[in-house]
Amino acid sequence: MQYRLLGRSGIKVSELCLGTMTFGRETSEADSFAILDAFAEAGGNFIDTADVYSRGISEEILGRWLARQRREDFVVATKVRYPMGEGPNDTGLSRKHIMDGVHASLKRLQVDYIDLYQIHGWDPLTSITEILRSLNDLVRRGLVRHIGASNVKGWQLQYALDIAREKDWEPFVCLQPQYNLLCRATEWELLDVCRREEVGVIPWSPLRGGWLSGKFKRGMKTPPTDSRIAIAEDHGWGERWSNYNNEYTWGVLDALFEVSEEAGKTPAQVAINWLLRNDVVTAPIIGARTMEQFRANLGSTGWELTDAQVKKLNAASALSVSYPYDVDAAWQRSRD
Repeated sequence: MQYRLLGRSGIKVSELCLGTMTFGRETSEADSFAILDAFAEAGGNFIDTADVYSRGISEEILGRWLARQRREDFVVATKVRYPMGEGPNDTGLSRKHIMDGVHASLKRLQVDYIDLYQIHGWDPLTSITEILRSLNDLVRRGLVRHIGASNVKGWQLQYALDIAREKDWEPFVCLQPQYNLLCRATEWELLDVCRREEVGVIPWSPLRGGWLSGKFKRGMKTPPTDSRIAIAEDHGWGERWSNYNNEYTWGVLDALFEVSEEAGKTPAQVAINWLLRNDVVTAPIIGARTMEQFRANLGSTGWELTDAQVKKLNAASALSVSYPYDVDAAWQRSRD
């Protein structure tokens, strides 16, 4: 496992980040511990969770595992925003919810500080100045080392960075966006901001909920019954079959399988390595329900796709864009 700098923080994190959303939901505590052990054995030191994952159980499982480890060896990230109770202030990014949230996460994680505390999305009801002031205070108090953002728009990220610069407050050192071969709109503005501002990028859902795992091929009429996609429709999740059963998706998967065969790697390994080839990406977040899935995802490191293979995947997954993005896209094509 190689290590990369997390934005301008100076922290070195493993090139793969272990996501723990399945812990306490699809994955038992014993299996979660086994995956964490294997990740650490492989050199992984970057672990991401959130207070809302399994309603806090994910943090609790991670906390019980961390209690057996040397705390300084790991970079622990969690998030705040989503509802954690029924009260009117149990959601959002008000100072009250942030302060309540960080103390609750610290308790569940059984740690004295959180390395990376991220807002889990934008809160239109709370002033961004108030949000950043609260996060800055957490850093000053030593409860949090660095802050980040997830699920925000390009202008929101830039606005927050500008305010932090103006106030001399802690800036966001990383962004956690959805980014994968089936979600490339992230490139239109967000990645440009991150590159210019030296903000690390830790993409979630690098396999788009399983679509890029190798289980899905052109000609299928329904998803495999043991897949996340099979239940996504009932839960209204973004990766549901009705959202992706289209020609664009099957065209991307055609190219993915072609490159997979050429490279001698699984489609999932190719999809993750495609992200690793992007110089603005710090560490894709890999999640796994089982040890088998986890070990397969580990195989995405230690090798590189060729330029020709990256170009093939880029061409197949390119999005049709409208103004003003089409102007920039035309300029990029002229350079290629």
